[in-house]
Amino acid sequence: MRILLIEDDQAAAAYLTKGLGEAGHVVDHAADGETGLHLALSGSYDILVVDRMLPKRDGLSLIRMLRADKDTTPALVLSALGEVDDRVEGLRAGGDDYLVKPYAFAELLARLEVLTRRNQQEESPRHLRVADLELDLFSRKVTRAGRTIRLQPRESRLLEYLMRHSGQVVTRTMLLEQVWDLHFDPQTNVIDTQISRLRSKIDKGFDKPLLHTLRGTGYKLDASP
Repeated sequence: MRILLIEDDQAAAAYLTKGLGEAGHVVDHAADGETGLHLALSGSYDILVVDRMLPKRDGLSLIRMLRADKDTTPALVLSALGEVDDRVEGLRAGGDDYLVKPYAFAELLARLEVLTRRNQQEESPRHLRVADLELDLFSRKVTRAGRTIRLQPRESRLLEYLMRHSGQVVTRTMLLEQVWDLHFDPQTNVIDTQISRLRSKIDKGFDKPLLHTLRGTGYKLDASP
């Protein structure tokens, strides 16, 4: 999942970003309501995690603005305000779920998965498939020809991006920005290393290679010869 986290508490944001990243999800973070609203309106996210008390624009106002703009991206509201009236107000503002602080990370992750399943649409399927290679976007389970393939979180995110762009050339810059969230070239072979590891897992032992390197251009996940 691609998640937008709008949280002004830096420690809480770092904790959630790390945990969600380890679960195989891509997280963008905004530290105030105005920045969060801008990202939500301009980006493409599967789900929003919105703190209620935010600088510049509070979380419920942000969600109301999105709903007024016909944006139906699921939103999970986080708040220390846990009375019935508080929860009702959050849901009536357009929130799809309301989680009271403090919370268990496992519960937050489960709620996100439920909200995303509930919002499934044809353009956002649960499974990605290229030939006999399949990725379950919720469980992060990867199989090829029925055989389970175990990937590390970064490898899983890399594979998801390649599968979402199957048949297309994906450049190193695109991977750095979308998978590593880097907007500069670190001058290392990190991409080559991860591509090599991923190729050994999804192609080794199978008749047809799927992950191709186009020298000087980038990479492509393609079932074609």
